[in-house]
Amino acid sequence: KSLATLGGGGREGTHWSLLIFAFFFLGLFQDEDSCSDCSYRDKPGSSLQSFMPEGKTFFPEIFQTNQLLFYERFRAYQDYILADCKASEVQEFTAEFLEKVLEPSGWRAVWHTNVFKVLVEATDVDFAALKAVVRLAEPYLCDSQVSTFTMECMKELLDLKEHRLPLQELWVVFDDSGVFDQTALAIEHVRFFYQNIWRSWDEEEEDEYDYFVRCVEPRLRLHYDILEDRVPSGLVVDYRNLLSQCEESYRKFLNLRSSLSNCNSDSEQENISMVEGLKLYSEMEQLKQKLKLIENPLLRYVFGYQKNSNIQAKGVRPSGQKITHVVSSTMVAGLLRSLLTDRLCQEPGEEEREIQFHSDPLSAINACFEGDTVIVCPGHYVVHGTFSIADSIELEGYGLPDDIVIEKRGKGDTFVDCTGADIKISGIKFVQHDAVEGILIVHRGKTTLENCVLQCETTGVTVRTSAEFLMKNSDLYGAKGAGIEIYPGSQCTLSDNGIHHCKEGILIKDFLDEHYDIPKISMVNNIIHNNEGYGVVLVKPTIFSDLQENAEDGTEENKALKIQTSGEPDVTEGVDLEELMQCATGKMELYARTDLSEQVEGNCEIVNELIAASTQKGQMKKKRLSELGITQADDNLMSQEMFVGIVGNQFKWNGKGSFGTFLF
Repeated sequence: KSLATLGGGGREGTHWSLLIFAFFFLGLFQDEDSCSDCSYRDKPGSSLQSFMPEGKTFFPEIFQTNQLLFYERFRAYQDYILADCKASEVQEFTAEFLEKVLEPSGWRAVWHTNVFKVLVEATDVDFAALKAVVRLAEPYLCDSQVSTFTMECMKELLDLKEHRLPLQELWVVFDDSGVFDQTALAIEHVRFFYQNIWRSWDEEEEDEYDYFVRCVEPRLRLHYDILEDRVPSGLVVDYRNLLSQCEESYRKFLNLRSSLSNCNSDSEQENISMVEGLKLYSEMEQLKQKLKLIENPLLRYVFGYQKNSNIQAKGVRPSGQKITHVVSSTMVAGLLRSLLTDRLCQEPGEEEREIQFHSDPLSAINACFEGDTVIVCPGHYVVHGTFSIADSIELEGYGLPDDIVIEKRGKGDTFVDCTGADIKISGIKFVQHDAVEGILIVHRGKTTLENCVLQCETTGVTVRTSAEFLMKNSDLYGAKGAGIEIYPGSQCTLSDNGIHHCKEGILIKDFLDEHYDIPKISMVNNIIHNNEGYGVVLVKPTIFSDLQENAEDGTEENKALKIQTSGEPDVTEGVDLEELMQCATGKMELYARTDLSEQVEGNCEIVNELIAASTQKGQMKKKRLSELGITQADDNLMSQEMFVGIVGNQFKWNGKGSFGTFLF
């Protein structure tokens, strides 16, 4: 009535009153939103749903808070809870956050442990200790795995705990009024953090950096990557095992440190315990470094993990016969005549060969024995499993690669897993979806890929230690990691290929460790272009950059390298590092006469860097032998040879250039 009077009488006055009313309440809401430091109502996920546990239960519904998205948790921890705090300040910052958003009393919750769950009511909150003061709710509701757990027992237990329970053990009972939404959400953030993010040793880590950036964000991302099947299953197992080992080592370390504080100084027992403590500390540090490598989304794929393939080769068929497997979704007369003429025609005097027909390539490969051949006819084939090839077979497409498409769907690990002694794949396009590992992994043996197209999802081709890989006239693109990963001790020959639109073109893993052998690499006439990072990346330890200055001293240690550039004889005798580099540069000058000066420079840069790295490895090995008292080593022992044939490659439009190094 007063608003209508203020705006005047009649219909026009009513309009004015409505406008004033609207602006009045709009101002209230703007004031509330502007006070974001004191309110949590503008956070994502504040409109919560109820959840009723499965099975028969007398308990009331609780707030469903365990299905929050990554960005909801990320924003809560970064903007409202942790901000830029140190690890030692986490509990303090969390308590300050809870004081702003948590209702101190009046809400009910289910106290949930591994043994029982019981309905309680909050009467107060100890924010500093992250605990709620509770009492048993009425009516009394309890569900226990122990039948003798009575109400009196529960009261005694609460008395022992002084009625103070950790917030992460409480699930807030649903209330449709919305009053306790933020209480339930805040407790969920605390629970999730201490269950999935916090590590018991975090407070003893370096305390000078931003804890959120250093620890919370990578662990949170890894948690959701695992939930969404974006991490290889083997790597998930490795991570959880490492986490358990680190927690066990830390527990032993704490117990040992506590016992030392109670020992008499300078006692023999104390000296023994000190040695054990140093061993535990060293072991724990190594485990923590491995955990950090997996938690970091970049390093996770740069270093990967050593997945062991357990595929067993079948060997030669008991009958000794070799079979040709023909794959076609539908077989028509014309296609069959062409196959008989081109591929299945028997030569005079040749042994009769059995032919089997399959509707999908996966069943054909699973039916293969040593020496079999699989011919895939034109068509689009969708598979949901892994091509595990453990025998020496040939997998070839009958036609152009774009007409013979094998597409992998369904979340899983590797697309093509090779362990056979001599595997040949040709004329096929592989398309990968929803993958968590590379499109092709060569664990051991020799695999030849010719005239193929690889449309990747995560990493591309991985060449493991002791494996040999030849790739000719093929096209690889779309890898979110490296197009090709070359491990120490492997052999990789790349000729006339296109590698493009990947995170990195080719990644050469660190081979400077004493346990690693130098890879043998040949790259000829490849076009490496439009990759987000470098065309070629060499991974090496940071200490290498400090030692590399000694690689140009012209000593005899710089002589044990063979370089093949244009198919000419090897150069091995009486050549030091500087001469080798000049020789490699001179070979490249043949290409510099054309318009490919930028690409040639990339070839030279790669050759020179690999020479320097290989020579440094030789120096390190000779130094270790010298420390052992071996002054004149056997030539075979000291010969660290890398057969480098890196010529004619073109590097275009790569985001960071043709070649780079990744220091770790």
